Amino acid sequence: MMTLEESFKDLEKRNNQAELGGGIEKIEKQHKAGRDTARERILALLDAQTFVEMDKLVTHRCSDFGMEKNKVLGDGMITGYGKIDGRLVFVFAQDFTVFGGTMSRANADKVIKVMDTAMKVGAPVIGLNDSGGARIQEGVESLAGYADIFYRNVMSSGVIPQISAIMGPCAGGAVYSPAMTDFIFMVKESSYMFVTGPEVIKTVTHEEVTMDELGGAMTHNSKSGVAHFAADNDEQVLMMIRELMSFLPSNNMEDPPTQPCTDDVMRQDETLQTLIPADPNKPYDMKDLITTVVDNHNFFEVMPYYAQNIIIGFARLSGKPIGIVANQPAYLAGVLDIDSAMKGARFVRFCDCFNIPLITFVDVPGFLPGTNQEFGGIIKHGAKLLYAFAEATVPKITLITRKAYGGAYDVMSSKHIGADVNFVYPTGEIAVMGPEGAVNIIHKGRLEGAERTAAVDEYRRTFASPYKAAELGYVDEIIYPKQTRIKLIQALEMTQNKSKTNPPKKHGNIPL
Repeated sequence: MMTLEESFKDLEKRNNQAELGGGIEKIEKQHKAGRDTARERILALLDAQTFVEMDKLVTHRCSDFGMEKNKVLGDGMITGYGKIDGRLVFVFAQDFTVFGGTMSRANADKVIKVMDTAMKVGAPVIGLNDSGGARIQEGVESLAGYADIFYRNVMSSGVIPQISAIMGPCAGGAVYSPAMTDFIFMVKESSYMFVTGPEVIKTVTHEEVTMDELGGAMTHNSKSGVAHFAADNDEQVLMMIRELMSFLPSNNMEDPPTQPCTDDVMRQDETLQTLIPADPNKPYDMKDLITTVVDNHNFFEVMPYYAQNIIIGFARLSGKPIGIVANQPAYLAGVLDIDSAMKGARFVRFCDCFNIPLITFVDVPGFLPGTNQEFGGIIKHGAKLLYAFAEATVPKITLITRKAYGGAYDVMSSKHIGADVNFVYPTGEIAVMGPEGAVNIIHKGRLEGAERTAAVDEYRRTFASPYKAAELGYVDEIIYPKQTRIKLIQALEMTQNKSKTNPPKKHGNIPL
């Protein structure tokens, strides 16, 4: 029979074993590759001394291929909860030093417990992925574990924020859980995502491609749009997650966390008076406008490398988090295309899920023409953004800075699809199309020289100005650019208790 002291020592020994994971050698190998261990990542992510580990001593239950002789406490998955800025979050991290971080049935059960508990108490889930995929020795049990997690990703969607950090390889079925979470972070040169790896691709399609080209951080941040953020190293990823969390509520029944505002709400910025060029074809950087008007000039951009003709991200106004969607005239003239519509739509729906008001800055000449766009389904994909804005019931405030032409005017959170407050600058041009094109159609090419110039000027004065829309009540106020900050803050305050419910239904059928 064990003495009390022996039983305590036994527990200490087991705890120490679990904390070593795959052992000193493998930990050193992970460090040499420039990557932290799963445990180090969790401790860096959470507030100091808040991590509470669950299922620390769980082991796998596989008895095939001699696996019963090879058991490690924790089984390559660290799960538990802790705090970020004093707020509860749940975490799971794959430990690459144990069986390459592969997913066993026991691992899946640990993740399931974390996800189920997070749903019960209404707290976000953060997954730190670093895994070789399914554990081959366990076959269908491992696959079943993945599917159980996928199901919970879907059930949790829109209820609690779900964040994935890809901090190593992530292949096969392992990529689908991150794909269903709200935001994906990747580390440059050390994280990868793909459904089939370079070897399989070479065998099947004879294409030669490196891991980085196929599924590296910049591939998914700039080409595929799968990932939302790219960081230089593990530490930066974890700090970015902490910053993102500061804008998000813990669940869909809460408001996002406010912070004390030290930035003057009445601040006026004379530089905005001349930001938008008099020449409607000259570009300017919409980010200059955004960073000028938000609290402390701090804009946390989402997907900065993908579809740069639209800008999305988080900021604060008078201490309250907001979601920003903005056309970017400095890139492709700010047109809407397939990629930008999808990027914008998913972000709008996320903000609507989590009670984050939407502010939309509009300078859009229309949709991108061309066979590529039409064959690619711009009609269907463009409709996603329209659908998302129309469906959103959070406060919606829109500012037209310059162009708002054609169907793109409707789509960009216009009054007609439910925006609560619509502002426009005196430089605003709200029309079916640009004056040149309009005159060509109205006069069918009959006018030339001075007559044509006069007709273009007349059209610009009458239709491509904000005053026609103001006469009809389609915009609420024409404002001076320097007033933007206070006007947006007043509109946010006015709409903060907005209550709107869409018709009862199981769910809509968004044009996917």
